[in-house]
Amino acid sequence: NLPWGELGVDIVIESTGRFTNADDAKKHLEAGAKKVLISAPAKNEDITIVMGVNHGDYDPAKHNIISNASCTTNCLAPMAKVLNEEFGIVKGLMTTVHAYTADQNLMDGPHKNL
Repeated sequence: NLPWGELGVDIVIESTGRFTNADDAKKHLEAGAKKVLISAPAKNEDITIVMGVNHGDYDPAKHNIISNASCTTNCLAPMAKVLNEEFGIVKGLMTTVHAYTADQNLMDGPHKNL
């Protein structure tokens, strides 16, 4: 319920993990923000941008809800882009290992979406 427009906020960086779809992110625009940058993979966003890969596709006139993709994508995509452009990639496999996140159990067990 923050009045972004009245507060002079142009860009909201949505890092709560609660507004990762366009319908929810639009609430920031309705509150007066001009742009919403979602710091996670999103659904129905205007565009997903990975710096160094497709940042040139950004059009400020039509992209108001922007996803920054995942941390894994931001690690892999720039390197894969260069390798593909220079040598070509036919197939690839990537493994990521990271600390547990807020939606994972600390002990071994199934994820809630299984």
